[in-house]
Amino acid sequence: MPYKIGLVGKPSVGKSTFFNAATMNTVDEASYPFTTIEPSVGEAYVRVKCAAPDFGEECDPRVGYCHEGTRYVPLKLVDVAGLIPGAHEGKGLGNKFLTDLNEADVLIHIVDFSGETDIEGEPTEGHDPREDIDFLEEELDMWYLEILEKGIDRYESKMNQQDVKLEEELAEQMSAFKTNKNEIKQLILQEGLELDPDSWSEEDREGLARSIRKETKPMIIAANKMDTEKAEENWREITEDPDYSHLDFVPVSAHAEKALKNADEQDVLDYFPGDSEFIINEDLPEEKEKGLEKIREFIEEYGSTGVQEALETALFDKLGVMAVFPGGADGLGDEHGNILPDCFLVPEESTAEDFAYTIHSDLGEGFLHAIDCRENRQIGAEHKLDDRDVIEIVSSN
Repeated sequence: MPYKIGLVGKPSVGKSTFFNAATMNTVDEASYPFTTIEPSVGEAYVRVKCAAPDFGEECDPRVGYCHEGTRYVPLKLVDVAGLIPGAHEGKGLGNKFLTDLNEADVLIHIVDFSGETDIEGEPTEGHDPREDIDFLEEELDMWYLEILEKGIDRYESKMNQQDVKLEEELAEQMSAFKTNKNEIKQLILQEGLELDPDSWSEEDREGLARSIRKETKPMIIAANKMDTEKAEENWREITEDPDYSHLDFVPVSAHAEKALKNADEQDVLDYFPGDSEFIINEDLPEEKEKGLEKIREFIEEYGSTGVQEALETALFDKLGVMAVFPGGADGLGDEHGNILPDCFLVPEESTAEDFAYTIHSDLGEGFLHAIDCRENRQIGAEHKLDDRDVIEIVSSN
């Protein structure tokens, strides 16, 4: 299944604009709270250097597309409803937001760096984006803390039973976060805590909840509306603030990305997502040309509109994902002659056997060995793959 990136943030910061720009879907965009009630799900893409040219070939993607050696590989993008302070207590859309958000593997927090929306998404001036960053992390931490506390209660109710283990009970309670007993135990020990919740202070519990949240819901900040003077000022202050050194920031103008993609669809210009330049194909009215030149100045300063970079920073840098191509030692084509039709996004440290299961469970169950197509050598089940490997799976099924 494709990875899912969740877009989070308070109302009216441009989440729906970012979603539309990334997916070219059409969901409501408006500057009032809770434009998005139900989560919108669309297909976005991340860029991978295609492996086909390394073999003197051109690929034939089954999904996504390839442009001049850059493969655009699909993933799922989820735009969930705007979050306001107190969501973990049921305010706003409360638990509905949190449930929708839990479907995501990694989060992009869309923050209005222009400071033109207050903490609840209402129009204002001079709002400090740091408040938005702080409140969202706090809401998620409190959500995790509530579930952690239930896990502690679960453990304490079974303490007199034989062989009950704290990490197993906490992992079972927090299983929706895709964690496990080994990860939970490691995080408890990393916090310097004993495997005994009676010895934990309230501060210890909050710190553990925060650590579990960071591990299971990694997040980056998309600093949106960076094409404004006030946003540039806020960017300098916040990215230089040591209190936020634990976060990755990407400067973004979702509006600019959407404008470029719309113009490309209309053949007004040539633009590919994530490019640092575009070519205008026709004479335009002065007002439209000025608008495009303003966008050009933005991407010359920041390298891109930031939408594509945010997706890729979240998936590759924060979550830790790599691309692997199924191929054949005797040729890269499938039974229909299509060259490297598939490209899979897999976790770092994936083994050859893991990759077999990723392609199809039958291949994994019948796994015999694999072949590294670049070096034309046989590799075993536990061999760890590298980014952009081309691998043939040999299976009894």
